[in-house]
Amino acid sequence: MEKRKLGKTGLEVSVLSFGCGAVGGLMTRGEPGDQERAVARALEFGINYFDTAALYGNGASETNLGRVLAKLKPAVIVATKVRVAPADRGRIGAAVAASLEASLKRLGRDSVDIFHFHNTLAEGGAGETIGHDAMLNEVLPAFERLRKDGKTRHIGITALGDTQLLLRLADAGAFESAQICFNALNPTAGQTLPAGYPAQDYQGLMQRAHTAGMGTIGIRVLAGGALSGSPWRHPLAMPEVPPIGSGADYQADLARAQRLEPMIREGHAASLSEMALRFAIANPALSTTLVGLANLEQLEAAASAVEKGPLSSAALARLAELQLGFVGEAR
Repeated sequence: MEKRKLGKTGLEVSVLSFGCGAVGGLMTRGEPGDQERAVARALEFGINYFDTAALYGNGASETNLGRVLAKLKPAVIVATKVRVAPADRGRIGAAVAASLEASLKRLGRDSVDIFHFHNTLAEGGAGETIGHDAMLNEVLPAFERLRKDGKTRHIGITALGDTQLLLRLADAGAFESAQICFNALNPTAGQTLPAGYPAQDYQGLMQRAHTAGMGTIGIRVLAGGALSGSPWRHPLAMPEVPPIGSGADYQADLARAQRLEPMIREGHAASLSEMALRFAIANPALSTTLVGLANLEQLEAAASAVEKGPLSSAALARLAELQLGFVGEAR
C-alpha cells in the first residue's frame, strides 16, 4: 500500500489507516477473534497506522488493540487521544498526563507514537471546548512535557471546532499532526466551494496544515457511514452517528450521498464507499485517511478501493459538478 510522509514527524504512514473507534464498533464491541483477524489482515495490506482513544468504548478500544498488537507483535504506528473534561479545566496538565498513563496501561506500551488532543476548539473555551490561548499556553506545554518524558514521540490535535481558530493553530505549527474532517460531502478542508454550501467551511484547513509541516489525518471519510448510500447499519456500529461538519443530521448526509449516485452509474467508481475513499486520497495534502470498521469485509472493501488509486481527473470534475448542486440548500 502507498505510504506518505506524516508532515515533519519523519513517519511514513499507509494512505489508509485502521480506525479503532466506536462508529464502526469492531474494536469496541467486536469478538476478540474477529478483532485479531482484522488487524492481521490490515497488516497484510500494508496498513501501519492504528488510531484509538481513551474515550472509545470507555477504554475498550485501547485494551483490545493492545491485546491484539501484543500477540501479533507488528512494527506499527499507534496513536491515541485525550479529551479533557470541564471539571479538569484548572488542572489540564495533570489530567492530560493521567489520561496518557491510563492509555499506555491499557495498550500495554511504554509510549505511543502520536498523542492527540481531542477537545473541540471554540472562542471562550466553555464546557468541553478549548480556546486558542489555552491550547498554546496550557495544552501545548503539557503535551511537550509528555514528549520530553518519552511518553509520546509526537503530538497532535483533532482539528474540530471554530474554523478561524483551527487555521490559526495550524499556522502556528506547534503541533505535528492534525485529524481533519474531509470527505465528499464536506471537502472544504481541501478545496474551495461557493458560499452557501451546506456544511462548515474549513477554508482549506488541510492544505494550510500541510504547508505548515503538519501531518494530515483524514477523518469521517465515509461521513459516519452515510457515504455508503445505504441506511443499513451493522449491529456493531453506532446506531446513530451525529455528523461532523456536514449536514444537520445523519439523514441529511445520507440523502445527499445518494445524490452522488451518478458517479457509480457513469462508471467512475464501483460503489459510493469506493468513490469516497478514492476521492480523499486524491488530495496530495492528505497524509492518511482513517476508516472505521465493523467487520473484516469492510476492511477488505476499503483496502481494495484504495488499491485502485485516486479518482481520475474526469471523476473529480464530475464529483465537483454534483457537489455544486448542493449549494444554497439548508444544511
